[in-house]
Amino acid sequence: MSSDFEAAERLTRGIPLREALDTSSAGAWTALDLGVRILAWRTRGPLLPRDWAGRRRLHWSWDAPLPSVNRSGTPPDEPLLAVALCHPDGRIREAALGPAARFPALRPLLVVRCADWAGPVRDRARALFSEIPGRELPPLTALVLRLSRREQGDFARERLDRALREGPAEDVAALLTSEDRATRRFAYRIAVGRRLLAPAALARTAAAASDDGPIQTLCAEAAIAGMRDGEYDEVLDPLLSARSPRVRAVGVTALRRAGRHDEAAVFLADRSGVVRACARYVLRQGGIDPLPLYRSMCTDPAARPAALAGLGECGTRKDAPVFWSLVTHPAAAVRVHAVTGLRALDAVRHEKLRPLLDDPSPAVVRAVTQALLPDADRIPHEWLLVRTGADRPRALRVAAERLLRAHVRAMVRQQRPTG
Repeated sequence: MSSDFEAAERLTRGIPLREALDTSSAGAWTALDLGVRILAWRTRGPLLPRDWAGRRRLHWSWDAPLPSVNRSGTPPDEPLLAVALCHPDGRIREAALGPAARFPALRPLLVVRCADWAGPVRDRARALFSEIPGRELPPLTALVLRLSRREQGDFARERLDRALREGPAEDVAALLTSEDRATRRFAYRIAVGRRLLAPAALARTAAAASDDGPIQTLCAEAAIAGMRDGEYDEVLDPLLSARSPRVRAVGVTALRRAGRHDEAAVFLADRSGVVRACARYVLRQGGIDPLPLYRSMCTDPAARPAALAGLGECGTRKDAPVFWSLVTHPAAAVRVHAVTGLRALDAVRHEKLRPLLDDPSPAVVRAVTQALLPDADRIPHEWLLVRTGADRPRALRVAAERLLRAHVRAMVRQQRPTG
């Protein structure tokens, strides 16, 4: 809040706009709008200079309209117009819109006023915003999207959306690499809707956008939808090798459309449960039963530990001995998946699994805890209490405390009178 106040204060002293705040930041403009009101509230004094149209300085009563020129006959400058456009008095904000329209640098505040809570201010700002050529709107995208979350924020967004959908493709392309995440997502939705990107380019984007799930999903699905015969490799290869599970899942599912069902077998042991499920679906669509493949993979579980998870997801209780034989495997990943597999098959035996709560691997301890929770009332209270001691590893203490709470809740339910 202090930075908002300081930017407003600098503008009242006539400091140029670009020096007073970061004009490239959407957040800086909305912060300035708040900051001017903070300044007015804190000072309870004048924000605009005495010489504007020879009137007395404006005070908290804000009972005077904003003049269009000062005593020298020259138009008001950018810093003072910026303050006036954020003024607490709606009459001053409205009067500032006309002069401000001649300053392209003040267009962000014009966007802010398009979502103004005062109807006359909002209507005047929207009329002026509608006069801006469509090709000059893209630089305002981040601010428009930020303000679209406000109750009156749809107008500017709808006009921007229309301008980008009907305007030159390069305007959209320029926004695809924006540093603002909301802008990138907005631009990609428009680019996909206009089919501006080839399926292979969309697939590469989906695979590379590891920090943005919505863009990953949008581009991956659009790449598959636009994929044609002869483009399978250049579209599927980036998707199948992506780090993101959601992208790999889209790629694996698309193997069915490409008629390459057998290639899904590699993904039966994927670390993601979603990808494993997609792989099983594709194989079954190709007439291949994944269960024998899983059983074969589990003969060497250290090579593909997640195959145990897959076997638990589609196996039967007849496979339980395989999991029990691996709960003490040297590899922690194998032990984790063995425990989760038993839980998936509903084959947990608490008295046999309970010793694994002392496993040195925190991941195994967490898996065992989750498997034991339904039977927490069968675990001796004293046995758990000992494991909450300060000398025990943190993972074990957390697990024991969690099981103790479940144990107490279960005992209370059992003792509660019925009827």
